[in-house]
Amino acid sequence: MQIQPQKNEYAIGIIDSGVGGLTVAKEVMRQLPLETIYYFGDSLRCPYGPRSETEVFQFTKELVAFLMQFPLKALLIACNTATAVSLVYLKKKLSIPVLGVIDPGARAAIKASKNKKIGVIGTVGTIKSGAYEKSLKRIQPTMEVHSLACPNLVPLVESGNWNGVDSYDVVAESLAPLPKEEMDTLILGCTHYPLLTQPITQVMGENIAVISSAEETASELSTILYHQNLLAQKQTNQHRFFTTGSSDNFARIASDWLGKSVYAESVSLSTMKDCLA
Repeated sequence: MQIQPQKNEYAIGIIDSGVGGLTVAKEVMRQLPLETIYYFGDSLRCPYGPRSETEVFQFTKELVAFLMQFPLKALLIACNTATAVSLVYLKKKLSIPVLGVIDPGARAAIKASKNKKIGVIGTVGTIKSGAYEKSLKRIQPTMEVHSLACPNLVPLVESGNWNGVDSYDVVAESLAPLPKEEMDTLILGCTHYPLLTQPITQVMGENIAVISSAEETASELSTILYHQNLLAQKQTNQHRFFTTGSSDNFARIASDWLGKSVYAESVSLSTMKDCLA
């Protein structure tokens, strides 16, 4: 007879439009080394930023429906665009804790900022939603926010060439409109962007704090699991990685970023039923 695992042994589900959410997964692994992660990146349909809210909402539901086939104890939406569109819905729909990356990123930026002038870079969809500005001003109403869509950065990361010779030029051109002299903090409002931290810091200058939501999101997840008595008690780390795109390309990028060998499983969502309707 097969023994059912205890709920605290269930996996943490992480979804993203592609490889960007690996920046969050890496931080979850660092802060919660006993936990198991099931990661699903929708690289075939990446980027989400230029797509309509209807499309992003549908794609996000499909990713979640796939992962919910497995025993999960929490779900992380490690995509800012998907968070902006679907977080409220998924929190109501699912019986497990659901976290996004926008509010944690906003809190981390407010902690870092001295002059209450913060920049936000993200996809077209995230910036258009105004989600970061709303989150920042909900906490600190007097905050001055400069937002900028950077549509060329996600394709750069998904190609696996974020360390390439052209990455600095792409970043410099993308960030040129930001009023650097007026702010002291920059939120990387897309989980792909931390892979470009080096060229972003070069362009922005060392005096501007560059904020990723990964650390704060992982910390919030840790707190929730602790209070719900869901923290893993033993190390299994049977992580699984799924992608709708090239499994070889995903595995190469994931192995490089996570510093360990990663095997990725290809998934087709064409037959996936919408169990979250």
